[in-house]
Amino acid sequence: MVPGALVLASSSPQRKAILEQLGVDFTVQPASVDELEQGDPRALVIENALRKARAVKGARVLGADTAVAIDGRVYGKPRDSQQARRYLERLNGKKHQVWSGIALVDEDGTEQTAAAVTYVTFRDLKPAEIEWYVGTGEWRERAGAYAVQGRGAALVERIDGDFWNVVGLPVPELLRLVPDLLHR
Repeated sequence: MVPGALVLASSSPQRKAILEQLGVDFTVQPASVDELEQGDPRALVIENALRKARAVKGARVLGADTAVAIDGRVYGKPRDSQQARRYLERLNGKKHQVWSGIALVDEDGTEQTAAAVTYVTFRDLKPAEIEWYVGTGEWRERAGAYAVQGRGAALVERIDGDFWNVVGLPVPELLRLVPDLLHR
């Protein structure tokens, strides 16, 4: 690892792909932590991101967490296909929030956090469309039971805000925290 290089405390292939696309020098060291599942969405994603970043050693560790919220309820990663179906039925035809929290912990213990929210509106989906999507299995390990960058794009009518936040890493917020990230 290059001194000062970023360590991504996540096994998310989406976060890894975003950093690679930006040309960021980083290594991956997934964190294994207990995550909050309910509460205020903004506070929840920041706390989970901090837990992940604190659990990994490195010069500069990035933790991230994403959650979907509608009507004050948080929808994380579904346990099974039945729960994924219920999540999608709940989001069907409605606008919801996608929250991502990021935390940066430097080896001297300095911590910085940020959060972003993006509004996503689902199309009015027919039951067969929900069944089709659940059948793809793409909902696994996805907050809110969908992946906007994949087949889940077919579920979405509109996105208001940062697309990359919905994928899992709010790039503008990351660059506010680490303005020199692209110059390494």
